[in-house]
Amino acid sequence: MEYNYDFKYFKESADYILDKIDFKPEIALILGSCLGTLSEEIENPVVIDYKDIPNFLTTTVESHAGKLILGELSGKKVVCMSGRFHYYEGYDFEQLVAPIRVFHLLGVETVILTNAAGAVNTSYEPGDIMIIEDHIKLTGASPVRGKNIEEFGPRFFDMTNTYTEEYRKLAKQVSDRLGMNLKEGVYFYCTGPQFESPAEIRAIRVLGGDAVGMSTVTEAITAAHCGMKVLGLSLISNMAAGVLNQPVTTEEVDEVAQSSALNFKVLLREIIKEM
Repeated sequence: MEYNYDFKYFKESADYILDKIDFKPEIALILGSCLGTLSEEIENPVVIDYKDIPNFLTTTVESHAGKLILGELSGKKVVCMSGRFHYYEGYDFEQLVAPIRVFHLLGVETVILTNAAGAVNTSYEPGDIMIIEDHIKLTGASPVRGKNIEEFGPRFFDMTNTYTEEYRKLAKQVSDRLGMNLKEGVYFYCTGPQFESPAEIRAIRVLGGDAVGMSTVTEAITAAHCGMKVLGLSLISNMAAGVLNQPVTTEEVDEVAQSSALNFKVLLREIIKEM
């Protein structure tokens, strides 16, 4: 299906949100699986259901709240998505540009993307946090496929520093101060919703992937197109298929994500404070 989106289509979403607030958000947060509780710490929150925003998408993942929260966190004005959108929900790649483009029109310049991911790198352990240095996406179309909207960015654009180096350094500095040992590696994108096969994981390791997941990359590509700065953080929730002699389960992913959420939230709050 071809999507004839234009600038006005996304501006209608942004204008609806701007009518609800009296400030310009500096930072956008997209919270992944079981990390949504950070949104509860946003001060003076303005909460908007996704379904109420014109031209926006709605989440179908049970653990995702499906709400936009705007307010203050660690002294910064933020807009936070508690629940994101995925290709596996039935959306086309071209539809997945919506959140980032709307944030761009709100005035956001920095995006923090978080997710729960499976460890491909055998030196990782569940509960580790990985700074995303780069990503690999070999499946499907680009989210910015189709007619280019010049107000967001050029037809062809560079992906060299998609995950902003200064923010990766900042995350390391903050984690060192907090006594956390962060990893840094490559996130490999798969479409899902099935977990990857052991043979796929072996191939991903050969290709240079350190962690694997079903989100984040479409958002990072859209942000790069808009010229926005990006910090990506993966919570390692499980060892990927075939690393251990046991199946990967949703329950395992959720359990590790929930038990590690406190450290993740402490780290995020401190990073935001220093941005």
